[in-house]
Amino acid sequence: MGHDVLHLTGRILVGPDDERPEAWVVGGRLTFTPPIGGTQGRDVQTVDGWVLPGLVDAHCHVGLGPQGAVDAQTAEQQASTDRDAGTLLIRDAGSPVDTHWIDDRDDLPRVIRAGRHIARTRRYIRNFAHEVEPPDVVEYVRREARRGDGWVKLVGDWIDRETGDLAPSFPRETVVAAVAAAHEEGARITAHCFGEESLEDFAAAGTDCIEHATGLQPGTIEAFAAQGIAIVPTLVNVATFPALAAPARAKFPTYFAHMLDLHRRRFETIAAAHDAGVPIYVGTDAGGSLRHGLVAEEALQLSTAGLSPVEVLTAACWGARDWLGRPGLEEGASADLIVYQADPRDDLRVLGSPRAIVLRGSTVR
Repeated sequence: MGHDVLHLTGRILVGPDDERPEAWVVGGRLTFTPPIGGTQGRDVQTVDGWVLPGLVDAHCHVGLGPQGAVDAQTAEQQASTDRDAGTLLIRDAGSPVDTHWIDDRDDLPRVIRAGRHIARTRRYIRNFAHEVEPPDVVEYVRREARRGDGWVKLVGDWIDRETGDLAPSFPRETVVAAVAAAHEEGARITAHCFGEESLEDFAAAGTDCIEHATGLQPGTIEAFAAQGIAIVPTLVNVATFPALAAPARAKFPTYFAHMLDLHRRRFETIAAAHDAGVPIYVGTDAGGSLRHGLVAEEALQLSTAGLSPVEVLTAACWGARDWLGRPGLEEGASADLIVYQADPRDDLRVLGSPRAIVLRGSTVR
């Protein structure tokens, strides 16, 4: 619903410790200065509550379903579901379809794309990724860096049926070359990693981020913290590890036991990374087999891992937007924001019930 002016009152949470009593949205832009000439004769909507920047899902897949690519109608439903849950900025961590058409839609979240996953041949979920061998990885990294929005996504490990357990997808020298190629193209690089060994390779290569990161150990935690390598734990996805591994229990018992162990210590692992100063951001891994709209649930999972409510909110909005180079509640920024009926810094469960959602200056919910 469009209005000439949107008047935000209550608590405008510009940052964790920066509040304003009111703000205005004029022409789709946020301002802390009342409109010139006042509001007489204008269509004004007043919304009162606790106002935050639109939440960030830093690991989401729009355009991806259980069997691979989905049609545009399904992708639109996915993005709309995320929007209605409060996610107004998505880092799409791998999709087999081109979703740039979303950029032309004022009613859908903004998307930062990592292109399509790059995986080892027959070492990932069918129809999700480019499946290539080590000599071709750098070429594909450069291609996806140019197709995406400043990110590239590798599949760092998966079950190796010859060994019967998780194993790195590529040799370390390939990982090092891939990271260097992404950086040469002006992109950052991230990787899907469940196990321990692949994390050592990506730390040595100087990666920018790791998805899931369930295999972190003291040595890699120290390396990640020293280098500022971020993690997106996707704890709502890690919760599915027992079900994910169950079909392999009889044929690959070592893999099955390994996945259950990673699941068992998931909160302990993320707590140790947090205590060491590893940057952590909220991501759900929606798409594929996981439903969309889970950002509030992921926030609660991170709090279970020991992050305070303010730290979780930083990982979900203020800090995540800084990390991705996108504005929050700033003078002149596009008005992409959420209004809550209570302070989520006191109770993160509030995130599950937005009072109002404003995207590009218009109330969409």
